[in-house]
Amino acid sequence: MSEKKLLVLARHDHAEAMRVAAGLTIFGHQVGLVFMTGPVADTPENAANVELLELTGIAPQTTVAAMAADLPLLDAAALALAMTSADIVLSI
Repeated sequence: MSEKKLLVLARHDHAEAMRVAAGLTIFGHQVGLVFMTGPVADTPENAANVELLELTGIAPQTTVAAMAADLPLLDAAALALAMTSADIVLSI
């Protein structure tokens, strides 16, 4: 299996998107994660998932202006470029 460039869009379930993104790194894929639709809830589950992202080397980005102080903010053009540059886009 060749390495793929994967992009996970965290639209509906941020916690599950973080778990999926981290899991995809097991196969050696390059994985990006973009939080969308709203800020990530401050829960123990999400805190653990953030640690998992750090361990797997995933540096999330966001389209949510309220998260711009903590993560790189993507505008529509940057999001479109990220999506078209990926081999596979998963929306979770």
